[in-house]
Amino acid sequence: MNVPEIFGSNVFNDAVMKDRLPSDAYKELKSTIESGKALDVDLANVVAHAMKDWAVEKGATHFTHWFQPMTGFTAEKHDSFIQPEDGGKIIMHFSGKELVKGEPDASSFPSGGIRATFEARGYTAWDPTSYAFVKDDTLCIPTAFFSYGGEALDKKTPLLRSMEALSKQAMRILKIFGNDQGVSQVLTTVGAEQEYFLVDQKLFKERPDLIYTGRTLFGAMAPKGQEMDDHYFGAIKPNVKAYMEDLDRELWSYGVLSKTEHNEVAPGQHEMAPIFETTNIATDHNQLTMEVMRKTAQKHGLECLLHEKPFAGVNGSGKHNNWSMSTDTGVNLLEPGKTPSQNSQFLLFLVATIRAVDEYQDMIRLSVASAGNDHRLGANEAPPAIVSIFLGEELTSVLHAIHYGEDYDDQKRTKINLGIDVLPPLPKDTTDRNRTSPFAFTGNKFELRSLGSAASLAGPNTVLNTAVADVLEDFADKLEGTDDLNRDLSKLIVETLDKHGRIVFNGNGYDESWIQEAQKRGLTNMKSLVDAAPAYIDKKNVDLFIKHGVYSKVELEARYDIKLEKYWKVLNIEALTMVDMVKKGIIGSVVGFMDQLSGVIEKKKNIGLDIEGSMEMNLIKDISANADEMMERLYYLENALYDAKGIEETYDIAKYYKEKVTPAMEALRDIVDKLELLVPHDMWPYPSYGELLYSA
Repeated sequence: MNVPEIFGSNVFNDAVMKDRLPSDAYKELKSTIESGKALDVDLANVVAHAMKDWAVEKGATHFTHWFQPMTGFTAEKHDSFIQPEDGGKIIMHFSGKELVKGEPDASSFPSGGIRATFEARGYTAWDPTSYAFVKDDTLCIPTAFFSYGGEALDKKTPLLRSMEALSKQAMRILKIFGNDQGVSQVLTTVGAEQEYFLVDQKLFKERPDLIYTGRTLFGAMAPKGQEMDDHYFGAIKPNVKAYMEDLDRELWSYGVLSKTEHNEVAPGQHEMAPIFETTNIATDHNQLTMEVMRKTAQKHGLECLLHEKPFAGVNGSGKHNNWSMSTDTGVNLLEPGKTPSQNSQFLLFLVATIRAVDEYQDMIRLSVASAGNDHRLGANEAPPAIVSIFLGEELTSVLHAIHYGEDYDDQKRTKINLGIDVLPPLPKDTTDRNRTSPFAFTGNKFELRSLGSAASLAGPNTVLNTAVADVLEDFADKLEGTDDLNRDLSKLIVETLDKHGRIVFNGNGYDESWIQEAQKRGLTNMKSLVDAAPAYIDKKNVDLFIKHGVYSKVELEARYDIKLEKYWKVLNIEALTMVDMVKKGIIGSVVGFMDQLSGVIEKKKNIGLDIEGSMEMNLIKDISANADEMMERLYYLENALYDAKGIEETYDIAKYYKEKVTPAMEALRDIVDKLELLVPHDMWPYPSYGELLYSA
């Protein structure tokens, strides 16, 4: 592979625009993008013509407005470039109007009541900050998606609003410190580590639960799981390596900065990590990455599982959101430098983030909540549901010294001497890492570790950006015009730590004592999406998002309804799939094996052998008892699903599924998994965990 030649080859990026557009048009487009102004019609036509010619040369025959509705997936409607001419001929045509605006059916996507069937009109609008690209012979134009009334129906629009809000307030802080020269905006950046499982495609197609829900609803644990710690960073199998190479090639062609790949903790689990990018671009690229992961796996006879918890008993998959703030001149505002205790600007942005996470911990928890992630958070693989911040020894000591007016000597970098002459001493970081922390400082960024692998990056980053913007606004209000910046800054930091230092926790997030400690500190512990969902309509949060123009009250109420509705619908599909698998597969297998055992018992009786206490008799009794219990639990689950139909309010039905249906599902699974261990492998209707986990 010629990687530099491949990289961005399918992207209408800045270099292509500069080459393809007339010089004055290119400069005008750049100015329009940077200023955030509306695109002039004449300029849009010039850009559309150049974009179409480039795409057609790449083999494109169609274009689509590529957007991110609140399904969590991307959406696209394809239109060809053809336009009829006299004489029965056609030309390939693409106008500025088609580039800038589209009109999909808004009532067919989740809207939380914003759109009804008789109010179908919606719009897509080109986001010129995210480059167009060619995928599957189609020109894909990243767009925002909103209703006839202007309400955001997607994940991109609020994210862009939140980025503008943070930039506005961060620029005020830079000006206070005299560091705004040459800076036109502050950008948030994200690098999203993406975990996933690979399984054999043939086995996948034999599991209705994987097909319908993305996770296994039944499955006895294999004799070997992840307990030997031998898969993590282990040698990559040739077929998986071939998949990863194809994945990189595809992603690089779309301009995705795919950097790191390795085996993860569980068998069959892997990770891809990109280099950080502006949050809007990183979000678009992550949505594209998940799509390419699935498609590329199928080319290799595999299936890529992005569910947060596809297998019980082994680690689930997350998406670590590495978040920071940088100027458009490349200065990272969360870079401590060699002497963080003397870096006043860094300290201000640091404590602003601490306060933001503490004040809006409920929204941060809600932003990562889903039916799938409820299975994962709090296990020994992912952070607990309690939101806290890990700062590490050095920064904690710095803030402690400031808080209590003590002197502080910046730690000097020490080296680790390994005691082996051939190995040089290695520089030692000033702090350790904490894998149990939901929000950990990792050198020059914060890592939000709570996201599930299938989640969009947009929601959590919209919350983070807006919360930090709000705190920065308050800080700027207090510091602008000060006659003694050092005095007032120190006072502000001390006051912030007094009130919000409770959110900082450097210990073991899995320790049971942390639950009691967090409760004493007044931190939230929302264990499920149902517990967290009301945060959407809490007055404090509604006021926050309205104030900064990120969400309207209607948009928040819509997301509250959508989140709860998706939650119970996911559980409903899972429950119905369980019922289907038991009735159409498992009952027949269990009865068939008992029939075989009965035949053996009958033969033994016929030849005069004592069958009481025999292996066959004991086994058939054990299976029969478990089968009877399975049917009892199956009927209980079916009755629970039937009773759910009488509940009308969205929150009430979601709560019912959490409290009634989910325990019924867990009970049914428990007994079915016991039966799987009693029935011969060749008679069990579905591939086992051992087959699935070690198939790729």
